[in-house]
Amino acid sequence: MQYFTLAEAERRLPEVERHLRDALFHKTEYEQAHRELERSFERVRMQGGTRVNPGRQLELRARRDTSVAALQDALGEIEKTGAVVKDLDIGLLDFMTRYQNRDVCLCWKLGETGIRFWHGSDEGFRGRKEIDQEFRRDHGREQSSGAPN
Repeated sequence: MQYFTLAEAERRLPEVERHLRDALFHKTEYEQAHRELERSFERVRMQGGTRVNPGRQLELRARRDTSVAALQDALGEIEKTGAVVKDLDIGLLDFMTRYQNRDVCLCWKLGETGIRFWHGSDEGFRGRKEIDQEFRRDHGREQSSGAPN
């Protein structure tokens, strides 16, 4: 697990956001291709297995498979940055840090201008607290070379 100061996490945001937007795009592409493929199969079932042109289904499968591979690649790129995707649907992710001798998360959601919230690693999104001066002053003191003490 990689640990970040607030400044380090903020520096990673542009790269993480780019990969997150890619992941969301490919997720949408995958879902659309999957729905179209399911509708195609349903039409075949409704028509009693009537012979169909397999070209369209092969095209949809290829689109679905390409999208899921690209989605996995984008998520892998996010993972390489050290960020942890918590909810892809809303673009929510965390960067681990240390505060008050415990692991906590710097929390960021797509659309926010910067990292303004944190929460305990066991609290999740609902436990988000605004980053205040005390947090800014004390959160990085326990860190050394990216690992907890």
